[in-house]
Amino acid sequence: MDITVFRDYRDKVLQNCQKVILGKDDVILKVLTAFLCSGHVLLEDVPGTGKTMLLRSFAASIGGDFKRIQFTPDLLPSDLTGINFYNMRDQEFEFRPGPLFSQIILADEINRATPRTQAALLEAMEERQITIDGTTYPLQEPFMVMASENPLENFGTFPLPEAQVDRFFMRLTLGYMSREDELAVIARRPAAEIVKELQPVVTSTETAQCKALAAEITVHEDIASYILDILNATRNDDTLSSGVSTRGGIALYRAAQVWAALHERDYVIPEDVRDLAPCVLAHRLGTNISLKESEEYIRKLVASLPVPLEEA
Repeated sequence: MDITVFRDYRDKVLQNCQKVILGKDDVILKVLTAFLCSGHVLLEDVPGTGKTMLLRSFAASIGGDFKRIQFTPDLLPSDLTGINFYNMRDQEFEFRPGPLFSQIILADEINRATPRTQAALLEAMEERQITIDGTTYPLQEPFMVMASENPLENFGTFPLPEAQVDRFFMRLTLGYMSREDELAVIARRPAAEIVKELQPVVTSTETAQCKALAAEITVHEDIASYILDILNATRNDDTLSSGVSTRGGIALYRAAQVWAALHERDYVIPEDVRDLAPCVLAHRLGTNISLKESEEYIRKLVASLPVPLEEA
């Protein structure tokens, strides 16, 4: 396997996003990991930390059709999926596709929409198809939803149920920048202007190649058992209403393969699992604690488990 394919792909996307987002290479790489795993990302953080700019710059770098949807309480499912409308001139019904018929979807402030509208989005995420009036329409590939939400504001919001949050491959947070990066950001021209100038830096062929090669990254059986140990530890914890499901284990397994490839290795090591476990598993826990607390819980849990030996 030519592992340099991943290195070149990573560098092009990372360098393009760095024109807008400073000092957040780790988050950008995790979004890229989710994308190459055909997963979706939930970005949760306080206002003004660059959530929307990160997602827009990433979408611009990847290329393909892009749509941004501002979620509001009055947004209807048909506003996402599209409708059949009657054409008076031709005297027949025509289908008018909604914004979900794109490849990269930015669902801004997803928790402002009603549960019914949220469900329409999450169904498309899971099934990768939309059914309207008995007709099923497949969605284009690659298809990725990147959703943002504000955890501080409760007025006028509808929190996502735990079962629906589990549909997201990763839940990430940006956090504040370092002092040096923040000084550079406030002194430069607006990020929105920079995003408009970004051009795609990778092709759909390169994306398909990386996705196909990711499945060939070696995962030793001891590493797979390590992932299961983490899952079982959450399931046996009486302080949680439910542990991580098998879907979470599959997500961590696949994410570790891509993470290893992006770090120029054709095999997974325990550190790959440890680095990704908080963002892949924390939002799948059956608990009411905050994102930060749930991530810290996963870190402590992983640290408490025996790590596979290097000889494996």
